[in-house]
Amino acid sequence: MQRTDRLGNIYSGASASAIEGFEQAVHEFQCYIGDPVATNGRALEDSAGFVMGHVLNAYLHLLGTEPGALPAARASAETAHRLAANARERGHLAAVDHLIDGEWRAAGRILEDLAIDHPRDALALQAGHLTDFYTGASRMLRDRIARALPSWSPDMPGYHNVLAMHAFGLEETGLYERAEAAGRRAVEIEPRNGWGQHAVAHVMEMQGRQRDGLGWMRANLDAWSKDSFFAVHNWWHLALFHLDLGEIDEVLALFDGPIHGARSQVVLDIVDAAALLWRLQLRGVDVGARWETVADAWAPFAAAGNYSFNDAHAMMAFVGAKRAEHARAVLESQARAVHGAGDNAIFLSEVGGPVTNAIHAFGAGDYATTVRLLRPVRDIAHRFGGSHAQRDLLDLTLLEAALRDGQFALARALAAERVDLKPASPAARELMQRACNSSVALAA
Repeated sequence: MQRTDRLGNIYSGASASAIEGFEQAVHEFQCYIGDPVATNGRALEDSAGFVMGHVLNAYLHLLGTEPGALPAARASAETAHRLAANARERGHLAAVDHLIDGEWRAAGRILEDLAIDHPRDALALQAGHLTDFYTGASRMLRDRIARALPSWSPDMPGYHNVLAMHAFGLEETGLYERAEAAGRRAVEIEPRNGWGQHAVAHVMEMQGRQRDGLGWMRANLDAWSKDSFFAVHNWWHLALFHLDLGEIDEVLALFDGPIHGARSQVVLDIVDAAALLWRLQLRGVDVGARWETVADAWAPFAAAGNYSFNDAHAMMAFVGAKRAEHARAVLESQARAVHGAGDNAIFLSEVGGPVTNAIHAFGAGDYATTVRLLRPVRDIAHRFGGSHAQRDLLDLTLLEAALRDGQFALARALAAERVDLKPASPAARELMQRACNSSVALAA
């Protein structure tokens, strides 16, 4: 039994009502709202032989980098493989198999070919877009979506998310004016699209437009924060604008409230919690006992070793909370993973290993080693994933380590970079002032 959805994609083993439920789950996934796993689960209860329903369930368990979600993804893939499928569905299954094995780049290539042949396959576009994010493939973040755009029109369901994904890809490749326009249009069409909301926030972060950023994020808080499993990350963006302005009380209130108040155990949420506290600590802010609960959240993943970008943030928490045993577990898991299968071995050898060790050295007060490890990887840091805004933490750590190690000429050079990129940023000017003042004090 095969049926066609509203975009012309053909599905195997699904009733009309199952496809309707699947489309609702995809919409929730596109907007990062509701519970797409449960919504899709109801579609599978209706049609147990629905191949793409099982594929979607696998993606939903894979695309969050949660180590504990792998068994559910594997079970869905095994079920789908026993069902009759068309060529497009078999392509998705091949991509899922690669993701299960940690082969993000291979999955991305399969999804690239799928989207070339089926440019209105919204799930292929989104899953591919996320593989590009996790592998730091900035150009493909943009071009994967640009290739499909001519096949879409505003009257099609999900058009808002095509714009949102394109906006983020444009931002990550420095095309800020176009990125902002596309992201704003995405949110205008679908105010609940958290990815479009965050794409515009990224533009304003990269341009140092703190007041614009605060206005953008606060204009319609409910749209992107209510019933959203992407809300923590967007709250994190709001906190960054306050942090750049030196509004520390606001940052701490956001951390204690929507960012970490619920003590989320979701990996992507605790990445943001660790990243925010580390930024505060670099600025000399006393964060009190806040590191303890973040380290508690990371503790179950200390030995996961499945994605080195996550490891780096776990190390921040363990350094901050002085959890030497957990920090050692991260380093030991990386030592094993760098010789293992999957793309994480590459991420580790190129960037993730040096970064995690640099953070560990920073926590030990070995600032010279931090500088030595970070300088060679800062230009290739995209290779272990994340966004420019997230990876900015590496530059901030390098600059602070240079200051603390007395490498003031390097610190001035790094601060000058930041002032050049964000001339209106109070935080950038403050770093330049510190570097200059330190040099003067040393000379005296």
